[in-house]
Amino acid sequence: MLKTCLAAALALGTAAAPALAQQTSQTAMANFVGKDGKETGRAMLTAGKNGVLIELEVSGMPAGTWVAFHVHETGKCDGPGGHESAGGHFNPGDTEHGFLAANGPHAGDMPNQYVSADGVLRAQVFNSMVKLDDNATGIRGRALMIHAKSDDNRSQPAGDAGERLACAVIE
Repeated sequence: MLKTCLAAALALGTAAAPALAQQTSQTAMANFVGKDGKETGRAMLTAGKNGVLIELEVSGMPAGTWVAFHVHETGKCDGPGGHESAGGHFNPGDTEHGFLAANGPHAGDMPNQYVSADGVLRAQVFNSMVKLDDNATGIRGRALMIHAKSDDNRSQPAGDAGERLACAVIE
């Protein structure tokens, strides 16, 4: 689906430039890089009335497993390495981590995602706790992160989600 959306946008070419320019404030792209710094996939983000829809496809993930998926506070992905420059989870409300925490979740917390047997994560996730371009809860310029393990939705500060496998700056 993401490939279809991208192909359609490219096919429109310059004739639709005014219409696409109008949409740019409602959409964003994010290119994932792995720990080695090489591109592994991308996400398309679309602003909705009550949140942001994130459609992603990322390869090279641990096949047949659940992985944590979060918004991180800083729009920087320092591959090669562990993407530590992305900081912690996006948390403008200063809440606890996790959907099951008494005073949670962070705005950057999202449900775990399943990686298929081919090692490709394909997902559509709607995050109602963020906006694309809002002062307080805006995520443009921040990072999307995929972790090696599933999020337990309780442990502080990050759900015991393990190492950071893939990172993407939301542009």
